Amino acid sequence: MERIWSEENRYQKWLDVEIAVCEAWASLGKIPKESLETIKSRSRFTVERIEEIEEITRHDVIAFVSCVAEYVGEDARFIHMGMTSSDVLDTALALQLKESGQILIEDIRALMEALKKRAFEFKHTPVMGRSHGIHAEPTTFGLKFALWYAEMERNLKRMEDAVEMISYGKISGAVGTFANIPPVVEEYACKRLGLKPAPVSTQIIQRDRHAQFFTTIAIVGSTMEKIATEIRHFQRTEVLEAMEPFGKGQKGSSAMPHKKNPILSENITGLARLLRGYCLTAMENVALWHERDISHSSAERVIGPDATIVLDFALARLTRVIEGLVVYPENMQKNIEITKGLWHSQGVLLALVDKGVARDTAYQWVQRNALRVWEGNEDFKALLIKDRDIADVLDSEAVESLFDLSHHLQHVDTIFERVFS
Repeated sequence: MERIWSEENRYQKWLDVEIAVCEAWASLGKIPKESLETIKSRSRFTVERIEEIEEITRHDVIAFVSCVAEYVGEDARFIHMGMTSSDVLDTALALQLKESGQILIEDIRALMEALKKRAFEFKHTPVMGRSHGIHAEPTTFGLKFALWYAEMERNLKRMEDAVEMISYGKISGAVGTFANIPPVVEEYACKRLGLKPAPVSTQIIQRDRHAQFFTTIAIVGSTMEKIATEIRHFQRTEVLEAMEPFGKGQKGSSAMPHKKNPILSENITGLARLLRGYCLTAMENVALWHERDISHSSAERVIGPDATIVLDFALARLTRVIEGLVVYPENMQKNIEITKGLWHSQGVLLALVDKGVARDTAYQWVQRNALRVWEGNEDFKALLIKDRDIADVLDSEAVESLFDLSHHLQHVDTIFERVFS
């Protein structure tokens, strides 16, 4: 990823665009065959020389073209013929974004593979589900990974769509009218570069395409933060259902030798904030003056490499966390038992309703016993069996049958089939 955004590669992409356009002109007979061969064989540059020329010209594309011309010689007059700077800049940027997007797609696939593996490993491992941070009803630890896998699968589709959306070039001149360069040149050059020609452009490719690309990056980051936040909760001392891998010799705190902190997940959380910021910048780049201004240019020089490099790094980091996540099923079971069976409350409520008790009444009967468990140290099932109102409807055997963990997990296989089929 770093190579894609290097100065060397950026200028090489510019050169690729210029040569593709020269080939197109040559196919129309506008550049002699011998001149084209000279251009292709002699064209080169050095970053240092471009920077030297730019110190004088204060224009990066002119400096680039001048540098290449020094190597090519007389035939350099055909380079950049009929083009404007953004023909080079935007088409080359599309190539860089396409390359970086393909790396991100592979990163997402690697994370999905890790999530899938852990999902099946813990497919039937019970863990307490929580809503508002409070114990709700049991789920399985594998279902958590399956949920994340499904979301990353959607992100994969989003990223594939975003890469397709950004894979457009333009060689249409100063305001996009092809006044000095015919559409056939654009069609030839884009095809040669592995891009599609923008159906219509101004001096630039329209920035809604870029906004979609960076918004997708931000969404992927938000999914990663979602996963990281859950892992951070798992690692809390009083929860300890799972924790990040902790390497031999690793230190958690400069002051407290006992510490094992979820630093990798916290790091991912912070990086996700950066990615959302890049997304906002990309959306603000959509509205430019008339056929073009350059308010987007300076911002894109930052968000292009930064967003893709950050996401590439974060995806690799999260994949390692998932692969090495240490899981404690015994603590999951212990936490399930903390509330003395309260998570069966909905089953009892529905059983009473099924027996003809009004829902509000049944809710009150179940809740008054549940609140006693919250306030003291009593067993929920025992309280229900002793409750006279409930006992008139459900005998102790019926109440006992409702306290069955397998009832909550009976459709796990169905969900997995939906996700992984």
